[in-house]
Amino acid sequence: MTSHVPIEPSILYFGTPVVLLSTENADGSFNLAPMSSAWALGRTVVLGLGSRGQTARNLRDRPELVINLPGPELWPAVERLAPLTGRNPVPEAKAAHFRFEPRKFAAAGLREQPSETVRPPRVAECPLHLEARAERVRPDASGGFLIVEAAVRKVHADPRIVLPGTHHVDPGAWSPLIYNFRHYFGLGPELGHTFRSETPRAGDHAAAAGG
Repeated sequence: MTSHVPIEPSILYFGTPVVLLSTENADGSFNLAPMSSAWALGRTVVLGLGSRGQTARNLRDRPELVINLPGPELWPAVERLAPLTGRNPVPEAKAAHFRFEPRKFAAAGLREQPSETVRPPRVAECPLHLEARAERVRPDASGGFLIVEAAVRKVHADPRIVLPGTHHVDPGAWSPLIYNFRHYFGLGPELGHTFRSETPRAGDHAAAAGG
């Protein structure tokens, strides 16, 4: 039996989806920021983000946002956004590694697409968009981050990842961009599905017939 060793990793991003958050700045322009601490509880998406960034400032004052989910092929655009901040002047804690950029969409090579229920735009290249409103914004226990509870109002999906005639995302066609200890990954081959899945795969029927 393999024994474990105690380690002290600098970060704990153990494999979570990347999202691009679009929010509204005070002057009516829009900010776009990548983050990788997001998970869903029903129609609520919980977000964890740095308390000193422009996204945090925007959501405190203007709670509408879009949670854009990129596919693996968009990782270069995500990385182009990574060293940019919408805060001017750049916060002292970020000054060594970040630079101010007011036109985030253009800098990343991404296109704005109008939303239907919120002011911030969607990212046209992302296969999934969640229009949402931040219903609760509060500091985490350390004080260095904000925990945002965002209620999803409307979901948009690229038709290529939707099972025809349904409202289900096809798990075989959709692959999120995964942030795994500061490296980008896509999904590997499917291993199986939970008993609660509403989208059983074609291979299941073949296996049943063969049995």
